[in-house]
Amino acid sequence: MTLRSPLRRRLLAWTPAALLTAAQAGDASAQHGGALTVYTFGDSILDCGRYNSHGVHPGQLIVRNDDRLFPEFKGNDLQSHGGGRLEHRAVDGATVNGLPRQAHGLAAARDAVALLTVGGNDLLMGLAADTGPGMKAFEAALERFVNGLPIRPVLIGTVYDPTFGDDSKNFLGARAPIARANHRRVNTIIGSLGARYGRTVDLHAHFLKGDPSWYTRTIEPSLVGASEVRRVFLAAMRR
Repeated sequence: MTLRSPLRRRLLAWTPAALLTAAQAGDASAQHGGALTVYTFGDSILDCGRYNSHGVHPGQLIVRNDDRLFPEFKGNDLQSHGGGRLEHRAVDGATVNGLPRQAHGLAAARDAVALLTVGGNDLLMGLAADTGPGMKAFEAALERFVNGLPIRPVLIGTVYDPTFGDDSKNFLGARAPIARANHRRVNTIIGSLGARYGRTVDLHAHFLKGDPSWYTRTIEPSLVGASEVRRVFLAAMRR
């Protein structure tokens, strides 16, 4: 899916070369256009501020980096490139069936991008052991939400694995082979919908390259983890 042109111009304008090209073309909107609005939906992967002492979560870091905590990202945020705003609607603990409440009252938005993470709590609440209709219900509910969301593109994050593939650390209440198969199915569903409605953000693959310091309370993003979630979404926004 090609990013709609206002958003594409907004993100391309992050590079000096793109700014020069825009100036030569007289494209003022790429340099001085309205601020991009970043909407967050879903669960604690995006609503993880309570899990670190600084109250940091990925959406706010995309809009305005904390240069003291994360000097690597200084100048690599929306505020450093013309401005941006955050509409934070993700809720810790949310499942796919709670997503419609997060979008209540939402109007169609231009110059916007939606970030979404969901599925982890569904697996924790029984989907990991599903051998019946649960997976199809999850897929149908997620597609209804994304299809009805008046924002494009939608960037959907896959569900990561805090066990790093170690079955001895299985905490999902289902036998590891079944739980892992259903984890893969959830991520396949997310991948398919991400490709159709915007982009898939592969948090699962990225976090497998990390270490336990990226997590707290077994499954939640730590302070470092929040920044790493930001890293992957930010990269996806700029592709």
